[in-house]
Amino acid sequence: MRVKECMSEQVVWATGDNTIYDVAKLMNENHIGSIPVCDNQQKLVGIITDRDIVLRTIACDKDVMQTKVTDIMTTDVIRTSKDTEVSWVADIMAKNQIRRVPVVEDEKLVGIISVGDLAKNTEVPDQELSNCMCHICNESNKNAE
Repeated sequence: MRVKECMSEQVVWATGDNTIYDVAKLMNENHIGSIPVCDNQQKLVGIITDRDIVLRTIACDKDVMQTKVTDIMTTDVIRTSKDTEVSWVADIMAKNQIRRVPVVEDEKLVGIISVGDLAKNTEVPDQELSNCMCHICNESNKNAE
């Protein structure tokens, strides 16, 4: 099975000029925990998560109204393409303890695939999904690598 068969094509994204406040509002309104960051041509340049907001902004006493997304976003983004095998994505999620992977085509954001997308798809083997979730949730895996 390929990513294109179970990814979400409707992706909320931000630009580096957005503030942390703007992104937090988008996350709240859309019930999501991460937002890809794109340039004006919708090319993926980073990603920001709710955890980033807490640890890199609030815990560091930064002003959410003034701090820009570019100040705290992750720029080394794990990404995939539409034609990637879902099993590879599940393995990457598990190894890196991430729940979402942006889907790009010619560097342009075209979708996102999440653990939830894998769980909804009946063609993803239960054991593969279970292994992925166990690794994502197991903090000791991250410390071992």
